[in-house]
Amino acid sequence: MPFQADTSKLAIIKVGDLARRTGKTVRAIHLYEELGLLAPPVRSKGGFRMYSGDGVKRIEWISKLQDMGFSLTEIKAFLRVWEERATAPEAMATVREIFGEKLRETRETIARLSCLADELAESLDFLERCRSCRPKQGQSECCDCEKPNCDHELPLLVDGIAKHTTP
Repeated sequence: MPFQADTSKLAIIKVGDLARRTGKTVRAIHLYEELGLLAPPVRSKGGFRMYSGDGVKRIEWISKLQDMGFSLTEIKAFLRVWEERATAPEAMATVREIFGEKLRETRETIARLSCLADELAESLDFLERCRSCRPKQGQSECCDCEKPNCDHELPLLVDGIAKHTTP
């Protein structure tokens, strides 16, 4: 098989093309530059920012960190900590520590959201049974009726609405 060059490093693209390829706005790309997260390798004679294929990867990396919950300021600090480490093992230990903490936070968020999803499902199940209420029943009677489908404790999300009183 013949050798194929990695054209992502050779292709030079304008900022608008970089924005389209990454789904970001030109303003976002300029902000990344202002924060020192992204540097254009060259400028055209007309002053246009020109990027290599590495710019696409860098923006994808920034986006992934944002998806993990990092703010742009935190990403900048993350890079500063990385650059301050004297050796590669120290730098990688720092990255492991930061990613380990983010993994712990992510798992906690998933567990919390899973509980919330269960509560929502329970509430929707209860509310589905309420469709058979008498049409003229008032809100004050809601969730405090004698119907067979209301013979158990109200889900908290429904109870909070049902017990709401206006001052």
